[in-house]
Amino acid sequence: MGILSFNNHLVLTNSFNFKISRSPSLPLHQSQGQSQSSQNPALKQQKIVIPNKYGEKLVGILHDAASTEIVILCHGFRSTKEDAGMVNLAVALQNEGISAFRFDFAGNGESEGSFEYGNYWRETEDLHAVVQYFCGANRVIGAILGHSKGGGIVLLYASKYHDIHTVINLSGRYDMKGGIEDRLGKNSLERIKQDGYIDVKNTIGDVEYRVTEESLMDRLNTNMHEACLHIDKECRVLTIHGDADAVIPVEDAHKFDKIIPNHKLHIVKGANHGYTNHQAELASIVLDFVKASLKQDQNTS
Repeated sequence: MGILSFNNHLVLTNSFNFKISRSPSLPLHQSQGQSQSSQNPALKQQKIVIPNKYGEKLVGILHDAASTEIVILCHGFRSTKEDAGMVNLAVALQNEGISAFRFDFAGNGESEGSFEYGNYWRETEDLHAVVQYFCGANRVIGAILGHSKGGGIVLLYASKYHDIHTVINLSGRYDMKGGIEDRLGKNSLERIKQDGYIDVKNTIGDVEYRVTEESLMDRLNTNMHEACLHIDKECRVLTIHGDADAVIPVEDAHKFDKIIPNHKLHIVKGANHGYTNHQAELASIVLDFVKASLKQDQNTS
């Protein structure tokens, strides 16, 4: 159950980190064994490579439902298009006759480029390259959706480019200072100025990625409040957030609700950052909003 208020050219990394549960009306991708798409050959998928503005190849998977409309899905921090949550949403959309495209940002998954801690506006340009590709292929971008960091990217996109009328922010961060201490430790800015970088290690001591001063400042200088003030009133924005999210607090969702003019907020009771036990509910919320938005666009066209 949730609370609703009103105001567009394959390694499982699990930022969603959920357990799969079956629903008779919503087949879900399994983190082990065959995916739903491999079990059902009628679901058409196609790998597509799209160059970004820097000449790097972005790799994505098109779930083609033979619809003109398409929804673009953006993964979160240190994740990929193969995140089970992204696959679940793509399959759910495809099952409803809506094409979907999930892709790797530069420096992630199969895409070219180097991973960077910040890169918010650069990843926004990656999304723009994807939108331009599908517009050039005579597709209509029905919506852009992002989870976690990807949620921030779709909002930044809407603030800069005004060509997409439906945006879904799934557990995105409003306060860019939040969460830094959890990942980098205390006094991260002082330490990074002294040493030049911070290496983030896993539980066995291996370096997972390096954070430079430039990449840290990229994040800290990304002003979500200011960006959201530039989102058009005609752009329909849905923010979905779990009230048990320990990664990005639900208060961030309420802050988005206060400043984005044409905004709906859906709080999912008991859901964590990855919607571990709420995958079917999450897909249902997304599908309802996308279908209603597509219908509205058709009625006004």
